[in-house]
Amino acid sequence: MSLVGKEFPDVTLKAMDYLGDDKEINVLEMCKKEGKKVLLFWYPKDFTYVCPTELFAFQETVEEFGKRNCLVLGASCDTNEVHFAWLSTPKEEGGIEGVEYPILSDTWRKLAGELNITDLADNVAYRATYLLDEQGFCFHESVNDMPIGRNVGEYLRILDAKIFNEKNGEVCPANWEEGKRAMAESREGVINYSQGK
Repeated sequence: MSLVGKEFPDVTLKAMDYLGDDKEINVLEMCKKEGKKVLLFWYPKDFTYVCPTELFAFQETVEEFGKRNCLVLGASCDTNEVHFAWLSTPKEEGGIEGVEYPILSDTWRKLAGELNITDLADNVAYRATYLLDEQGFCFHESVNDMPIGRNVGEYLRILDAKIFNEKNGEVCPANWEEGKRAMAESREGVINYSQGK
């Protein structure tokens, strides 16, 4: 069942950052208290193969998300201790040293279970991604199978479209990118857009 248009589950999880600080994070509360959008992405396991490429890709663009008033959080079903070991391991040795955003630890599958993103065969989360607004409502979700890595740039595009719509009231057509034409949410808007007006 889709979470789009609904409030994110009110669940608090342990989290770890690159400094080794144990935290507790409730994503819904974070949106509301900090007045920020949040991108939360799940990955199957620490110390695996496609996963570090994704964590580094999000780290490389974390400033771009920040410019859009959006925090980045990672999540898996591994423990905080495993997260810290991976965060402390150099890239050349298969680690993710240099990743600075917090990583949630859902060892009991509490949140992953509520989101229905757990691969029951391996008891790990799929590559699920959620974009939430400042009130904690989901405006995008996607789920990839294990072998398929994400395109981080697409989440920036979706975020840009959300911000543009909030600011201007116009809707964003297929393949819209920042700087391209949008259109009024009406029959006339569609006609004008299709005619290049």
